[in-house]
Amino acid sequence: MLSKAQIKYIQSLQHKKNRQKSSQYVAEGDKIVQELLQAGMPVKGVYATAGWLEQHHSLVNRMPPGTVTEVDAAVLKQLSSLTTPNQAMALLDMPAPVNPLPAAGTVALALEAIQDPGNMGTLIRIADWFGIPQIICSPDCVDVYNPKTIQATMGSMIRVRIAEYDIRELLQQTKLPSFAATLHGKNIAEFPVIKEGIILIGNEGRGLTEDVTAMATHRITIPRIGGAESLNAAVAAGIICGRLLI
Repeated sequence: MLSKAQIKYIQSLQHKKNRQKSSQYVAEGDKIVQELLQAGMPVKGVYATAGWLEQHHSLVNRMPPGTVTEVDAAVLKQLSSLTTPNQAMALLDMPAPVNPLPAAGTVALALEAIQDPGNMGTLIRIADWFGIPQIICSPDCVDVYNPKTIQATMGSMIRVRIAEYDIRELLQQTKLPSFAATLHGKNIAEFPVIKEGIILIGNEGRGLTEDVTAMATHRITIPRIGGAESLNAAVAAGIICGRLLI
């Protein structure tokens, strides 16, 4: 049974300042928690309904004593930041910072000022789908540990390294080619498949800043056939990855 203090602490992690202060975050969702346990992630606590615990007893039994707590739907609703709570959530430590400079021979995704947590979560899933091992987020991106972002990753969070770093400094320091997604670049169909490089995706409304675009090795564009003014940032990233990586 959770104490009032424990409930209050887990609720506090809905806010970025509290996540940063404690270096912990909550992953919420039946599938996400299942994947965390299957991957052997160092989960600090699991809070789930009796039905979920029974369904996944083989995974739960691997957890250290005292780290699994059965809670009812009413308590989960108290803990949840979602309109419709799931049957399970997990408490985790934030991973140690990673080197923001991608290694030679790899492809990375660099995101500038992405604001929507759903977009951020989808971008992390896209990186996972295409085997991109690392994402670099500018400091003004939405927090990747936002509960809605974690939910939108559908478990991909555990397979992609994420660093926070200034994109300008990244481009100044890397030797890898970079590909800036713009409305007025070279048709992506004219590029060969890349084996290394940094794909740059900008803010949902403004796109990439002019200085970042100017620093990029290449400016790339998805050809427009219809009348839409622009594409969603995550949709654009998926199309670009599908063309440049396969």
